[in-house]
Amino acid sequence: MTVAEPLAEVVRRIREQVHVVSQDNGGITAVTGDPTRHRVLATLPPLYPEWLGDRSFGELHGTRFPYVAGEMANGIATTELVIAMGKADMLGFFGAAGLPVPLVEQAIATIRAKLGGRTNWGVNLIHAPQHPGWEQDMADLLIGANVRAVSASAFMELTPPVVQLAASGLRVDRDGRIVRPRHIFAKVSRPEVAEKFLSPAPRAMLEMLCAQGRLTADEAALAAHVPVAEDLTVEADSGGHTDNRPLVALLPRMLALAARVTEQAGYSRSVRIGVAGGLGTPHSVAAAFAAGAAYVVTGSVNQTCVEAGVSAAAKELLAQADVADVIMAPASDMFELGIKVQVLRRGTLFGTRANLLYELYRDVESLEAIPGPERDKLERTVFRAPLAEIWARTRRYWLDRDATEVARAEADPKHRMALVFRWYLGKSSWWAIEGESSRRTDYQLWCGPAVGAFNNWATGSFLADPAQRDVVQVARNLLEGAAVLTRAHQLRTYGVPVPSTAFEFVPRRLS
Repeated sequence: MTVAEPLAEVVRRIREQVHVVSQDNGGITAVTGDPTRHRVLATLPPLYPEWLGDRSFGELHGTRFPYVAGEMANGIATTELVIAMGKADMLGFFGAAGLPVPLVEQAIATIRAKLGGRTNWGVNLIHAPQHPGWEQDMADLLIGANVRAVSASAFMELTPPVVQLAASGLRVDRDGRIVRPRHIFAKVSRPEVAEKFLSPAPRAMLEMLCAQGRLTADEAALAAHVPVAEDLTVEADSGGHTDNRPLVALLPRMLALAARVTEQAGYSRSVRIGVAGGLGTPHSVAAAFAAGAAYVVTGSVNQTCVEAGVSAAAKELLAQADVADVIMAPASDMFELGIKVQVLRRGTLFGTRANLLYELYRDVESLEAIPGPERDKLERTVFRAPLAEIWARTRRYWLDRDATEVARAEADPKHRMALVFRWYLGKSSWWAIEGESSRRTDYQLWCGPAVGAFNNWATGSFLADPAQRDVVQVARNLLEGAAVLTRAHQLRTYGVPVPSTAFEFVPRRLS
């Protein structure tokens, strides 16, 4: 082949003469004839997992790879998981949702002690419309503890705590550039919510925070020139809170939105659009990067890993799931609003029972109004105790945590019913975490189809065994596989007849 040879002629000869294609992530070579005495017709330069995604992600967040292990509530994304990801030059978020603030403070201290000066870790802040005080206390903790990365999830609107997190500590460097002491990762699935995070914080909210002494005038002024979040995670069909949107439809919409808002606002630097939901194989990870994702966030697959804070029995159930073994069920934290989460269906009755509770809440006005046969069935199979006893337990819990909930419930029978039903929804996730064997059929395990795809891909490999699934090996295999598949696709786009086996990647132990 000569430099002057037309490309079309090169492609024609490659198509006619290639008999063997060898590849790894260090490069792909198309060869002809006897593979022991071949003539090279074409090569592609190396591609490494580090090169997938947006380079600025690693530069800003101190990572080698554009890969995030997402937050799983109730501490399921443990300190051990976050530390392992940090040491592997990736990023992990601690699952703070549902935990008392002092426990989250302890977790932050543990992570910082183990990771030293590393900055590639963070903590989740979940929207808590039922408990705005908790949300504010969490924001104050994250600012006071100087947590550099915060994943804001389940927000439907901007709230003062999340705006305070984004604006607190803003300053200007010697070159006149705005510097952020912490970075908000906004996890969203709707364009109207995404636009709020991609835009500067509302002036009225900034003024209110200044009046409360939570922001300085300078911080508020600078916040008018930067987006609330410079990292936006597009959440497709995922475990937990989800709108079940397909990634191939949602990501292009968000990329176009980000480009438009950036141009209109005149930002000096671009925002990064990452993706979450459905990422359980190298194929899905490669597809996400090919579609323009700056980084990827995994969740469901990490819940099966040894570092995840759920019981061995729960991991066994997750490891048996296929892609269709999921169901939508009411969310404990947003039960009255009708918000749902995606959970495991196979091996558990939680989804069916939780949906029944919401239907009853929607259709009747109080616990006393539940028809006798239905009430008896609930007490026997779901609560395993009289509803009056469950209310007594619930009442004691809320007296210790927020007595106003008890006062409201005693004045409003509908709210009392909601709190009793939420007792089951809340306990079911802890039964799975603690491995309560008598409640195995009531385990609430947040997961999406990705866990089934991962299980199928891992079949026959060392990753088939949950005891062998550590979060770093899972991450490295997904990234390495995505790089290999991307190389195969690149060669195919140059006209080489790539065999289907080139799009297979078997999990292997990687270091």
